[in-house]
Amino acid sequence: MKSGFITIIGRPNVGKSTLLNKIMGEKLSIVSSKPQTTRNNIQTILTKKDEYQLIFVDTPGIHKPKHKLGEYMVKIAEQSIKEVDLIIFITNPSKEVGRGDQFILEQLKNTDIPVFLVVNKIDEYKPEVTAQTLEKYSQIYDFAEYIPMSAIKGKNVNTLLELMIKYIPEGPQYYPEEMIIDQQERFIIGEILREKALRFLSQEVPHGIAVDIISMKKNEKGIYNINADIICEKESHKGIIIGKNGEMLKRISTRARQDMEKFLMNKVNLQVWVKVRKDWRDNFNNLKEFGYK
Repeated sequence: MKSGFITIIGRPNVGKSTLLNKIMGEKLSIVSSKPQTTRNNIQTILTKKDEYQLIFVDTPGIHKPKHKLGEYMVKIAEQSIKEVDLIIFITNPSKEVGRGDQFILEQLKNTDIPVFLVVNKIDEYKPEVTAQTLEKYSQIYDFAEYIPMSAIKGKNVNTLLELMIKYIPEGPQYYPEEMIIDQQERFIIGEILREKALRFLSQEVPHGIAVDIISMKKNEKGIYNINADIICEKESHKGIIIGKNGEMLKRISTRARQDMEKFLMNKVNLQVWVKVRKDWRDNFNNLKEFGYK
């Protein structure tokens, strides 16, 4: 039996969560086109009986923080580099190594843990740009493996999986075989709702929102009754989230409910309210209340 912890690290919006979802075959980590989507370390578990167990840590992107929530996100991302068996560093094709990637690679130089370079989104660039990227990064860091990839299309994902199994050590099975995520259902439900808000809202709103699951109960008919608050920082944002005649909130809630029903495999009654908490991202008590601790 081989088992190990693998951290996935990189700048915001390079495709970390998309890769994890493709490997797992489940939508377990929030995916959005907007950067800084993942806010917590999320451990997902891939087990093949009597052969291997891979525990993936999907981290927030490392970026320059502008508030206490940002500081929290960067701190847990940097902590995830330590005490794992393998690091997957993800970037996208580019002609030069950007400052953000240089900063991350400087952090990695202090570790003796094997690091894979995954160049994701190769389907969006010319092959020569991908080749340039591999060459540039090889000059500034000694990676254990180099994998060009399109996570969204599944190109070279199986190759990456085979290499990860090769590098992780022999060890025990840390989690039960049927367990695929270390977070509670309530957390996942909140992330589903936040994802829909991120997807449909305008650019100035999304990262000023949080989701608070007020209650989640299953009745005798197997139907989940879920009450949730979308928290925003400004009254003007509240109006945008609700939308004209409540259309935007209805759109967010409907799409969230559909995904919740797929995840829970039961019918869901979802009630969502929008509340304002000014500058909650800079308030330690609010951060703790919403699970950022």
